[in-house]
Amino acid sequence: MKIKRKRKSFFIPLFSMSDVAFLLLIFIMLVSLINYRKEVNIEFPQASMALRTDADKNMEIWVDINGFIYIDGNAANHQELEQKITDLFLTAPDTRVHIIADRNVQYEKIDSVLEILQVLQYRVVSFVVKNYE
Repeated sequence: MKIKRKRKSFFIPLFSMSDVAFLLLIFIMLVSLINYRKEVNIEFPQASMALRTDADKNMEIWVDINGFIYIDGNAANHQELEQKITDLFLTAPDTRVHIIADRNVQYEKIDSVLEILQVLQYRVVSFVVKNYE
């Protein structure tokens, strides 16, 4: 005696695919809005005239009110700063170095950073200030 098997047809529900695509689109939009730039909380000095530079090719050196140095938001000492600038000069010499210092920081702290740049003969340097309006 032959037993007939009942075949079930395989069906993929496509009705919820638009919901999945919509949720995926929202997720991608939210992830792309996250700002990965680390900043140090400082009070910017003001200037009467400012020049905007290309943000893609920048290395940021932050100096807070206590004189601590941060490279792209990460704490560093003078040796690490010198090594980072040397590596930067060897790989991409046209990269602009931005010095972002607190308004009330002692000039000696900024001068130590400038001395490192001067010894390494790095000439593409900018001071970041708050635009005076």
